[in-house]
Amino acid sequence: MTTTLRRLARVPSRVVLGAYVPARTAPWPPASRLFVVGDQMGWSIDDDAARLSAAALRLGYAVAPATWARYAREQAVFNPDHFGALRPRWLESTHRLGLSYFHGRPGTPGYPEFDDVYDRLRRHARRVERVQVTHGEMHDLVASAGVDPAGIFRIPLGVEIDRFPLGNAHARANARAELGLPATAFVIGSFQKDGVGRGAGLQPKEIKGPDVLVATFARLREAIPELMALLTGPARGYVRRELVRLGIPYRHLLLGSREELAVAYHALDVYLVTSRQEGGPKATFEAPAAGVPLVTTRVGQAAELLTYDQDALLADVDDVDALASAVLRVYEDVTLTPRLRAAGRATAEAYSDERLDARWARLLEGFVHRAD
Repeated sequence: MTTTLRRLARVPSRVVLGAYVPARTAPWPPASRLFVVGDQMGWSIDDDAARLSAAALRLGYAVAPATWARYAREQAVFNPDHFGALRPRWLESTHRLGLSYFHGRPGTPGYPEFDDVYDRLRRHARRVERVQVTHGEMHDLVASAGVDPAGIFRIPLGVEIDRFPLGNAHARANARAELGLPATAFVIGSFQKDGVGRGAGLQPKEIKGPDVLVATFARLREAIPELMALLTGPARGYVRRELVRLGIPYRHLLLGSREELAVAYHALDVYLVTSRQEGGPKATFEAPAAGVPLVTTRVGQAAELLTYDQDALLADVDDVDALASAVLRVYEDVTLTPRLRAAGRATAEAYSDERLDARWARLLEGFVHRAD
């Protein structure tokens, strides 16, 4: 369905909601309902929205349907996407406004949108009542824009620990059989969106480091005879094209939901993050929860919450040699994976969603009111 047809298909529902919601919500006291608004792409941001909604419900708050938010008045809206939150629809609404500011360093070459969204935050700093950040750099950035430090909360991207059970040899064999992966291959995973736009993604999204990912695979192909990549996520065209050029076999899974990720993790030998900027990544805790050794650049929350050579292996941004060496350590040292598995699972459990509820409670207090 084309973009135009999708918009036309939404018109009737907008008409219905525009008539129904104002009357339905008019009796609600101000700030008595929380709307958590995703980006309707069915991937990471929508997952963040669903998990915050679940946390708010556990904490006793009333969560209203996100599709109602634009038609209601004087409630509390939280958007996990700061690009979407700092738009006129929400800035000019009567709602209290909260948002997540995960990444986007102003002055990043090739990303003028980072400067634009920071400028919007600076101009509307008093309008924003709550901000979730995941690491220190973004905390300082949001504060420098003029947001009241009392309204900035450092809450990591946690993990739904029950969704990612600790894998074992049996789970690995089953996952590979289910996904059609060779039993003897050394499989490196990369589950993200690292192409520009919503299409094929042939233009690389540089902050995600797809060029570094490919360069790391190129270093490893001679040292690891049965090297293979397992990819998920939309817009992976650049990486897929480059892997073909290098002669490295891969599978690209188009998962119907994030719930299917656990099987993909269980099929892996290593999960590899090569990003230049991140809020998370979510793999910070997903991979260790599933028992997969994590090799990552020192970005986002991973740089602050993981310990080198204890629960993960970390390398500096753009350091292809260090990333490749870390993967080779996992490949060659049979004692390393069990050690990383044990410590990594413990770290993941410490940052499970439920254990982060207390932090969300502090953010939501005074932003939205509990029902009596």
